[in-house]
Amino acid sequence: MEDQQQLQQLPNSTAILVLGILSIPLCCCFWGVLGIGLGIVAIVMSKKAIALYDENPDMYSGIQNVKTGRLLAYIGVGLGVASLILNIVLISMYGMDGLQEMYMEKLRDLGM
Repeated sequence: MEDQQQLQQLPNSTAILVLGILSIPLCCCFWGVLGIGLGIVAIVMSKKAIALYDENPDMYSGIQNVKTGRLLAYIGVGLGVASLILNIVLISMYGMDGLQEMYMEKLRDLGM
């Protein structure tokens, strides 16, 4: 019988996937900064994991989680940057007080 080599999970593959997933819904929190931060952390971690996998692909599993997490992180960073730019444009157009007034008016219209 051949010795079957047991594959090791890539370090942080699950964490990369979770951070990539969280970067998308949190891209609107704190003006997009939270989504950008989580996405960048996931991208940096995925680069290290992919480099480790490329050195010895027969030794590791979980590369699909890393690739999926990296893709989601790129999407989260893009949405976070768009949210940040939108907030900067709105503040420059209406000012903080005007923006706050608009949000309060929308909440009143919704009955909240």
